[in-house]
Amino acid sequence: RPLLTVIFTGVDAMKNRKYYERLFAEYPDVVTVTEFCAMLGGICDKTARKLIRENHIKHFYIGAAYLIPKEWVIEYVLSDHYAQYKKSLRVKV
Repeated sequence: RPLLTVIFTGVDAMKNRKYYERLFAEYPDVVTVTEFCAMLGGICDKTARKLIRENHIKHFYIGAAYLIPKEWVIEYVLSDHYAQYKKSLRVKV
């Protein structure tokens, strides 16, 4: 039975990943904080930067700008942290 659970969980994860790949298709491969805010349903800049500073979302800091590959945004929205954190947000993806 545990093997079946793993297989179904893997299928669900792939299904969710495909959903987010389609949802975020219009965004560039590497997004700014402003685009990241929009991808998460319109969270404020302060909230997005807090997630970045606390290393909940993987990112690059180049010059004076945070850059986040779209793949890492998808990883974050599929993460356990986001599953818990989104309950406290007014906006959701």
